[in-house]
Parts: sequence; structure tokens; C-alpha cells
Amino acid sequence: MYSQGLIGADGKTHEDEAFLAAFQARIDAEQKIEPNDPMPEGYRKTLIRQMSQHAHSEIIGMQPEGNWISRAPTLRRKAALLAKVQEEGGHGLYLYSAAETLGVSREEMTDQLLTGAAKYSSIFNYPALTWADIGAIGWLVDGAVIMNQNALCRCSYGPYARAMIRICKEESFHQRQGYEILITLCNGTEQQKELAQDALNRFWWPSLMMFGPSEGGSVHSEQSMLWKIKRFSNDDLRDKFINATVPQAEFLGLKVPDPDLTWNEEKQGYDHGDIDWDEFWRVVKGDGPCNRERLKNRNRVHREGAWVREAALAYAQKRAVREEAARVAAE
Repeated sequence: MYSQGLIGADGKTHEDEAFLAAFQARIDAEQKIEPNDPMPEGYRKTLIRQMSQHAHSEIIGMQPEGNWISRAPTLRRKAALLAKVQEEGGHGLYLYSAAETLGVSREEMTDQLLTGAAKYSSIFNYPALTWADIGAIGWLVDGAVIMNQNALCRCSYGPYARAMIRICKEESFHQRQGYEILITLCNGTEQQKELAQDALNRFWWPSLMMFGPSEGGSVHSEQSMLWKIKRFSNDDLRDKFINATVPQAEFLGLKVPDPDLTWNEEKQGYDHGDIDWDEFWRVVKGDGPCNRERLKNRNRVHREGAWVREAALAYAQKRAVREEAARVAAE
């Protein structure tokens, strides 16, 4: 999923060979790189790009589910969905904070999101049309997220890796919540099961696109793996996701919408049909079902929340003045 954050990345670096060799030796020894450690400029830029776009995805990802909080079928469902959306906001804050350790400001990252200069995961530009979609998002989208983020817990950059530990624990809850919604629907009326199947039909292919296109000989991807920012290729993660998810669909009694999906005995995994990468690139470039709506809503909320940010800043300044006065008086 967050390999999409590396699309268009420029990992060029201009340090001398001795510096790069010493840095790579630390990476190869599985030593964590910390904010004050010397690092190649390409490494820093690649991390900022991926971490900020990861954070943007968490923040934008609150929108499709937030629309369903008031329409959830029971109080229990409302509370669980509210908790999930709140946690996604928290994930964004963790990740912005981790990115700030690399010298980029929160304001700069926010401006990049609001102006459309920075991207976020393509999946969040698809609408959640029914309650079953909330289940599919939890099961498929968060399931794909976990495949990516488990590997990020071993990222070579310390603040990113540590932030991912808590995030992964909470994403596991999100995935189970979504799957439980679909279990309930699939054991309900025929109409409810049809809603679940429809949600799977619409979210299956966009979920596979989350891992990004096959990388082939991508220099930037190879460099990111060499630096251990990422640990697995897009295709490897996608295959792991398919192999884990198809049996879950069978347990639900749902049919994966891929007529070419077949079990490959030799590789002990599934072969899948062709993904519509033309659709993927349209969505990434801003022409998805909800691209404009998502950014419009984010900009509106940012404007309406200006007074909160101003009040918080004013309070912090007053508190700093009081604390300084108390320190001077104590002296």
C-alpha cells in the first residue's frame, strides 16, 4: 500500500563512496538509524515522501468510514466504528511526528496534502456505498495494510519502525472488526449476503492495486529495499495478501470476483487475473470516483479547524510565559 508513496520518488544521493559504504554497513547489520545519525540525503528524502504520504492516507482514510458512524446499525457498531476512525487520526499524528524528526515541518506536509502535491493511497478514492462496504474496508483494505505494515515494523529508520508497532496492533483490530461485520451479514438474510458479495466485488481489485504496480527493474524500489526502508516487493506482498484472503472469502461463502484465480501447486499459492493498471493510474492522478470530494472535504475541515489550532497555540504561548515567570521567581 505505502509503496504507492514511492511512486515518482527520487532516491538520488551525492555522498562519497566511503560514507555510503559505512551507512550501508549499518543497514546490513540491522542497526536502526536514528534522527541525529548521519544519513544519505536520498535516504532522508525517500523516508519523508513515504512517511508523509502514509500519514496522509490515514487522515484521508477517515472520510469514507466517518460518513457511516451515524448510520451504523447498532450502538455497538457505532462505538466500534467511532473508535476505529479516531485511531486512524492518531496513526496520522504518529506518522507526521515521525516524519518531522527528518527535518520536515507538519505545516509543509499538510500544505502538500491540501494542494494535491502529495498523494495518498488510491483506495481511499473509492466510495463506501453500503454498510457492507465498511466490513469490506476493514477486512480487505486493513488486511492489505497489515501486510505492508508488519514489514515496516522492521524498517531501518527507528522512529518509523517504532511508530508502526502500535499502529499494527490497532490495525489488527480494524481488520477483525471488518471481517466480523461480514460474518454477520453472510449469516443473515439473502439480501444481506448479496450486499457482502457486492462489497467484495467492488473492493477486491482496488485492494490489490494498493500494493502498487509490479516494480520490475525500478531503481528507486531496489534502493529502498537495499536501505531496508521496505523489505518485500509489491508483487510478493500482493501474493501474500491473496493467499491469506481467498480462504477467508471461502469461509464467508463469498466468491472472489476473479475468473482467472487458480491454485498453483508448484508455488503453493494463487495465480490471479490481470489488474487494470489504467484504472489505478487514473485514480492516482486524480480522476477516481472521489478524489475531488476527498480533497475538498479535507480543505474545508482544515479551514473550519483554524480556530482550534490558533487557540491551542495561544494557550501554549501563555503557558510558556507562566512557566518562565515561575522559573525566574524561583531563582
